[in-house]
Amino acid sequence: LKEQQMPKKFQEVKFLNYQKQKRILITGGAGFVGSHLVDYLMKQGHEVVVADNFFTGSKNNVRHWMGHQNFELISHDIVNPLYIEVDEIYHLASPASPIHYMYNPVKTIKTNTLGTINMLGLARRLGKKILIASTSEVYGDPDISHHPQAETYFGNVNPIGPRACYDEGKRVAETLSYAYAKQEKVDVRVARIFNTYGPRMHMNDGRVVGNFILQALKNEAITIYG
Repeated sequence: LKEQQMPKKFQEVKFLNYQKQKRILITGGAGFVGSHLVDYLMKQGHEVVVADNFFTGSKNNVRHWMGHQNFELISHDIVNPLYIEVDEIYHLASPASPIHYMYNPVKTIKTNTLGTINMLGLARRLGKKILIASTSEVYGDPDISHHPQAETYFGNVNPIGPRACYDEGKRVAETLSYAYAKQEKVDVRVARIFNTYGPRMHMNDGRVVGNFILQALKNEAITIYG
């Protein structure tokens, strides 16, 4: 009982006064990448609001901040509008590994289209900056062989293939972002994130680095899936 009454200890955060402290929304903030962004912004002293439906994210990824005065967790599916007052938006909501986004392709498409529209609309209403998390999958299966791949390359995507729900969803998200920037003057940033790995990654993520680590831990043969 005494242990339960002990105040929770949090990681050290910077103190920011009301002029410098921002209230920041992160959709998908309980996910692998999003939760690390939460850590960074919290330690910088900002107020962080996480909106997540926990389709692939987990409360355990942000549990260490629960109860902190600068942290708020909202159980919300971003396919539905979210009415909130914030200073910045990071839109990271979407399953990212093939195993997860192909499990429910319709949900994946909705998250990256309707969800992106909702967040861009929020940014427009508030007059605030928004970052849209895109992916290297917008290039599809490259038909060029040289590396590094130039940003001017438009890609080679199969619109009806098994990965199209994610590939085309993110391509539409980028198109929406620049349409809102041009027509509605929304301050938009788009980040094409390539494969990432590290702490809090799903064990069954299915991508190559995670597979290698899992096989090594299980003392299995290291294999490459083509």
